[in-house]
Amino acid sequence: MSEYTFKSVFADDIQEFISLKRALGFKYVSEQGMLQRIDTYFADNNVTFREITREISDGWCRKRSHETLTNQSNRISVMRIFARYLNDIGVAAYVPLSGTSRKKHHYNAHIYTDDELKRFFAAVDESKSVPSECPYRGQVMPVFFRILYTSGMRVSELRLAKISDINLDDKYIIVKGGKNQKDRIVPIHHSLAEKCRELKCSIHKYSSDDEYFFMQYPGRPMTLVCVYKNFRRYLSKAGIPHTGRGPRIHDFRHTFCVNLLLKWSKEGKDLMAYLPYMRTMLGHEGFEETAYYLKLTADAYPFIRESLQRSFPSIIEEVTFDDRDYY
Repeated sequence: MSEYTFKSVFADDIQEFISLKRALGFKYVSEQGMLQRIDTYFADNNVTFREITREISDGWCRKRSHETLTNQSNRISVMRIFARYLNDIGVAAYVPLSGTSRKKHHYNAHIYTDDELKRFFAAVDESKSVPSECPYRGQVMPVFFRILYTSGMRVSELRLAKISDINLDDKYIIVKGGKNQKDRIVPIHHSLAEKCRELKCSIHKYSSDDEYFFMQYPGRPMTLVCVYKNFRRYLSKAGIPHTGRGPRIHDFRHTFCVNLLLKWSKEGKDLMAYLPYMRTMLGHEGFEETAYYLKLTADAYPFIRESLQRSFPSIIEEVTFDDRDYY
């Protein structure tokens, strides 16, 4: 039986708690591993006084994007039992409320196949402009959706991009005020940079640098409703069934990430070294958000699961996604 070394201010309390549980007849094996993670959490968060405040407790209980609800519930349960033990021995500890982890609506991401992508973009290329409603649709949509897929950008990051945000010489887009309120630079393929140059010459002859690059009308960006209605139209023309819950526009971002990880894996790249690049490009705050795509890649391509498992064993087993903030 593996034994653990505890290092936080609660080290002795945890060890005595485990000894008590075993004296009562409990094996307390997996729980011991969870208590080591709690102990590490205390140490990493500089808890130097024998007290568990609500803030510290809530930080531990908060759902992580790379874990299942079951895993979150197990973490909270062990913290709750330990906190009650501390209260019993006279140490102040906030006890997490029951029901802290609740089942959320979960969407299984749709990873577009190569054939689906081919059919979808063929449908997009047939777009026709309607002067009274969508005067630039035929020119804008083929470029817009291709950049959306090949860059992994969120829909509104791209639809709200202005002329000044797109550097066609160095082939990148500056995302300003994205999720987490952080700016970032996203590279675009040289062929799409050329398409953007053609689009700019076509519809922005007299536009200022402050104009929306993918405008619906001068001075007005494409709305989410406009993008979504056209997306559904293209899905239908491409013969890709919509279930009522998906596929969604945001699945282009999922597909981009999965295909990029697949490419790196096939090339034998060290994913630990390359994931920070993906995290920065996607505008993720931390590793946990990016970890979701490891799970998607392993599920979509079982033959690379083993290589991913070696680098990310716990993540590959636990990952789920709190599917929010798509656009």
